Amino acid sequence: MPKNKFQEVIFTIMMVFVMVYAMICYNISLNMGGMSNEVFLAAFHELIIMGPIAFILDFFLVGPIAKKKAFMIVNPQKDNPFMIVLAISVLSIIGMCPLMSLAATLLFKDAGNQIIAVWFQTTVFNFPMAFFWQLCFAGPIVKKVFWVIFREEQKEEVAFD
Repeated sequence: MPKNKFQEVIFTIMMVFVMVYAMICYNISLNMGGMSNEVFLAAFHELIIMGPIAFILDFFLVGPIAKKKAFMIVNPQKDNPFMIVLAISVLSIIGMCPLMSLAATLLFKDAGNQIIAVWFQTTVFNFPMAFFWQLCFAGPIVKKVFWVIFREEQKEEVAFD
C-alpha cells in the first residue's frame, strides 16, 4: 500500500489505467456486439478522456471516502491486511462504478432524454465486470507491480521503524 502522497499518486495512476482501460474495452465490446482486435485500439481514444476523470474522482473524492468508510468496518490495527484492502476496494468500486458510468453516459452515449435510464443500465452492466476485474485481476496486478517498483522504499521504512 502507498506510504506517502507521491506513492498514492503513482498507485492511483496505475490502478486507473488498468481499471479504466479494461472497462472501456468491455463497454466498446458490448456496443459492438463482441470483442475484436479493434476494441483494444479504440479504447485508447476514450482512455485519454476517461483516465483523467477517473484519477480526479478516485484521488480526491471516492478514494478518501472509501478509506474513511472502510475504517468504520475494519480496524487497521487489529484486522488482517487482506480484509482492509478488500474493504477499501469494494467501497471504491461502489463509488467509482456509478460515477464513471455517468461520465461514460454523458460523453459517449447518445442518451437524449433517457439519460437516467441509460446511466442506470450502464451502471448495472458495468458493476459486475468492475467488481470482479478489480478484485481478481486489476487489484492484485497493480499491487504486485507497485510493490516491485517501491520495494526498496518499503524495506527502508521497515528498517527505520
